[in-house]
Amino acid sequence: MPLLLALLSAVFYGTADFLGGVAARRATALAATVVAQAAGLVVVAIALPLFPAAPPGAQGVLWSVAAGLTSGLGVALLYYGLAVGRVSVVAPVTAVCAIAIPVLVAAALGERPGSFAVLGIAVAIASVALISRQADRGGAKGGRDRSVAIALCSGAALGAFLVCLARAGTASGLWPLAIARATSTVVLAAAALLARVPVVVPRRVLPVALACGAVDIVANALYLVAVGRGPLGLVATLASLYPASTLLLARLVLGERMRRVQSFGLVCAAAAIVLITSG
Repeated sequence: MPLLLALLSAVFYGTADFLGGVAARRATALAATVVAQAAGLVVVAIALPLFPAAPPGAQGVLWSVAAGLTSGLGVALLYYGLAVGRVSVVAPVTAVCAIAIPVLVAAALGERPGSFAVLGIAVAIASVALISRQADRGGAKGGRDRSVAIALCSGAALGAFLVCLARAGTASGLWPLAIARATSTVVLAAAALLARVPVVVPRRVLPVALACGAVDIVANALYLVAVGRGPLGLVATLASLYPASTLLLARLVLGERMRRVQSFGLVCAAAAIVLITSG
């Protein structure tokens, strides 16, 4: 059951990322992120009474706040990267970075990865280099898009988020998720205020941003339940399969195409996930 929930969370994560990228392309990325985060906060607040549990203690609150901070940073960078770059590049690069951190932390906590998992991390790093190679606007091959650097930072933050949310635990129901989402919403709204970015999205973009926030919070809830019942390294790795649905939607809706080297990089990323899971 934990593995199934983790895979299901990957589907929802990937869908939310695609919707967030679309919203960020049609509105200010930060404004779209704030609206999406606020929508998710409303959803989790409505669902909170349906899963009665005592609020977490001080340690749980701290981990939840940390999850909110890392989630807000990671998602904001991800949506910005999806807005300025190609979905077929940003999503996989973010994912392979997000995989490595929980696996390494899990190992430090006693979940010893096997030789296949170690090899998988190495293959994941190589896949980032392959996926990030693309033709620049002038037609020169091998150019590097700034979205790759954004994706690397986003992946690191999201990997930390997966760890923090797992450490917050599931004994308090949806409280850790509610605290995390409230934190990310407030921090991003404050950042928009300081940057003088109006937290307004066009009417035609609003449904997309709202759907993004709702789908993302469902993904987080599925992950929280899964990681409470299964090992962090394995669950986080399966949850990081989300680029599959993101890339599929990008191909079907946006008609994005990839170069051969990038396709090979995606194969390497898939192989890395399989190796890490096997390990």
